[in-house]
Amino acid sequence: MSKKKKPKLEFRYYKMPEGSSILALLGQKWVQSYGRDIDYLHFHNYLEIGYCYDGTGSMILGGEEYHYEGDEFTVIPKNYPHTTNSEPGTLSKWEYLFIDVDQILEELYQGFGNKNKKRMNVMLYKINSKAIFKKAEDDPKIAGKIRNLIEIMRCTEEFYLEEAKGAVVELLVNIARENKEVKGPVELSGRVTIPIARAMDYITLHYMEPLRIEELAKWCHISETHFRRIFSEYINMSPLEYVNLVRVQASCNYLKNTDESVSEIASKCGFTTPSTFNRNFRQVTGISPSEWRKRPENYEQQLLKSWIHSEQGW
Repeated sequence: MSKKKKPKLEFRYYKMPEGSSILALLGQKWVQSYGRDIDYLHFHNYLEIGYCYDGTGSMILGGEEYHYEGDEFTVIPKNYPHTTNSEPGTLSKWEYLFIDVDQILEELYQGFGNKNKKRMNVMLYKINSKAIFKKAEDDPKIAGKIRNLIEIMRCTEEFYLEEAKGAVVELLVNIARENKEVKGPVELSGRVTIPIARAMDYITLHYMEPLRIEELAKWCHISETHFRRIFSEYINMSPLEYVNLVRVQASCNYLKNTDESVSEIASKCGFTTPSTFNRNFRQVTGISPSEWRKRPENYEQQLLKSWIHSEQGW
């Protein structure tokens, strides 16, 4: 009997603006028909907060499906599989906030000692313990704080980032309180367990360095064999494929925003040789780095369509 093929699961990577722990995706661009020609779930590298103003459709969060019809909000932990689908032939109006929760909480608890470090970890667990889908009328407090934070990020008045940081801490506290039954370490993000989340965080921070599976497994406090198995099982790609995807996505930033040579960018993003960089870049985007640099407007479209496979072994 042939082995059943696993469903596709896509990683969508966002980069925070310089000096900020909040990325806002606002405006007319996000009035669209969601889920067109997409039959798979995806996940992000940051907490995603979505607010639906109008439209009808469905949200899939992990293994659960919810119907939306306007005036709902979602809170989706990083690495949590999900997708949004508008009713066929209709448009939905959403706006989004992506939040680097780890960075915000580390700044909040900095210098408070080990006791408060434990409080920070408990709060982080509670925020990441499950996704939230609610009508605004059922939780007006959180809904109001989300709308307030969106407007702060939209207006960009003087010192708005400082104001937003305070507003996002209030919001995170309320999200953590939603999960009052969670007492300690839990399974994170639906299908993605704590060891895998730790590895993904480590890769995000160290993709530019030489990375070995043995070291990642040690960082996660599990054996290398077990690490390889559960990473591939939960993320549906090998650790090497994931690392290369993060590296290629980082390289797109450099290609778009700097005049550095392709070989310099390859080295800066963790590829040992230009040929390795070129091969992996083409696997993800379908074109070479030099070709992509001439038309960087294709970045989002190409990466959202990507599904990479690479050679076995690492």
